Amino acid sequence: MTTSPQAEQHDAPSLTEIETYGVERIPDADRTARPLDLFRVAFGGANTFATCVLGAFPILFGLSFWQGLAATGLGLAVGALILAPLALFGPLNGTSNSVSSSAHLGVHGRVVGSFLSLLTAIAFFSISVWSSGDALVGGAHRMFHLPTNDGVYALAYGLFAALVLTVCIYGFRFMLFVNKIAVAAASLLFVLGAFAFGGDFDAGYQGSFHSLSTPGFWPAFIGSALIVLSNPVSFGAFLGDWARYIPADTPRRRVMGAAFLSQVATILPFFFGLATASIIAAKAGNFLDPNAPDYVGGLLAISPSWYFLPVCLLALIGGMSTGTTSLYGTGLDFASVFPRFSRVQATVFIGVLSICFIFVGRFAANLTQSISTFATLIIVCTAPWMIIMTLGFLTRRGWYDPDSLQVFNRRQRGGRYWFTHGWNWRGMSAWLASALLAVQFVNLPGQFVGALGDLAGGVDISLPVGLGLAAVLYLALLWLFPEPRAVFGPEGPRLVRAVDTPVPPITAADGAVVTVPEPAEV
Repeated sequence: MTTSPQAEQHDAPSLTEIETYGVERIPDADRTARPLDLFRVAFGGANTFATCVLGAFPILFGLSFWQGLAATGLGLAVGALILAPLALFGPLNGTSNSVSSSAHLGVHGRVVGSFLSLLTAIAFFSISVWSSGDALVGGAHRMFHLPTNDGVYALAYGLFAALVLTVCIYGFRFMLFVNKIAVAAASLLFVLGAFAFGGDFDAGYQGSFHSLSTPGFWPAFIGSALIVLSNPVSFGAFLGDWARYIPADTPRRRVMGAAFLSQVATILPFFFGLATASIIAAKAGNFLDPNAPDYVGGLLAISPSWYFLPVCLLALIGGMSTGTTSLYGTGLDFASVFPRFSRVQATVFIGVLSICFIFVGRFAANLTQSISTFATLIIVCTAPWMIIMTLGFLTRRGWYDPDSLQVFNRRQRGGRYWFTHGWNWRGMSAWLASALLAVQFVNLPGQFVGALGDLAGGVDISLPVGLGLAAVLYLALLWLFPEPRAVFGPEGPRLVRAVDTPVPPITAADGAVVTVPEPAEV
């Protein structure tokens, strides 16, 4: 009599049990998460004030409400489609996406994904703490006349940061619990906003462009769509951190569907930001000054007094949700680059470092505007990496060798993904060329404009350039310079060629050959 894989699974650990797994492959028996859990974490991390701020940009750019809604829908749909395939690596390999990238960038090249996710997480953790802290202090000031000095802001930032760090230390299960509550609570508070602002909302808000032929409309429309698209893209490096607890035999369509729908669902905070921004533009336009926009301040200015408490709750819940999803991945990726650190040690180290950055950046160096620009540049560099991962999955037919993926973490050498001294120059070249060119097309007036930023009439086309060039260049390099046949599964490559190049055996640091089992077929 055989036992089904589901019956052999262990019970999920308790919330108060600190997670011990790092980036090593999660044993099949300990994978008790479901695609619904992935949806909750990914949606919860975006169902926040930070997303509302992004939703306000179409109005800030001069679009009407309906034009802004169309740009938002376009950006969300395209971004979700780009993101969804990145959810497959976690269940398949039982590890983070940065570790899985070893298959396409090489054993050493996988550090690209680790550092991209590290920088993205620190940037979004900072933005989350700052925006949520400002909203909390502003709401408390309106309700209780709490002073708005640096000491009060510091207390709010410290509270958020300490709570987030505590959740991340406990690990995935505690983070999942927090997001289960956050998804329902934040969604309810956003829906409650319909009663708070329904009387002032005017779907006929015209904006600055009365027709599609009005000069400047298309740069504003495309720019708005790309800002929205950047939100799903920012999750690309983190999906494997959360999806690695999903069993490997889970249907792929369900895993991709959870990731896709988690971003489509963010239409709720995006719509909230878009609708309230149109009210702010009509009633308190000074808060949407393009040179110094203050969406949170404008929201508080137009809010009825009874909605101040929901604003504070949204700030608290949203800050916890976004902060935990960012910082958890940061600690995990730092531990993957420096395996001598445990996940908990790496999380504490990066958490303390991030908290110091938050306080210095806010009070000493005034980096609150600069960090948004920095986050945008990191996302522009991450998008080509995501395309390379997706196309790599396609050409490999979703077949990977989990033991060869762990060579870097075990301080070993060789294996299927060793390529050229641990680097796969095909993937590395495609990513580097695409990222560098994409950065040149960035156009953030007043913040950062690349050397080619004005080439498209003021439209920021950095993401389309990076995505398109990465796809064409990577496939061309794989065809012109085929990879070893051993990196492909039993069915061989798809769309590209392969060569019969010998693969070096996996050896330990002392040169001893390590015997590893053949990967099981999924």
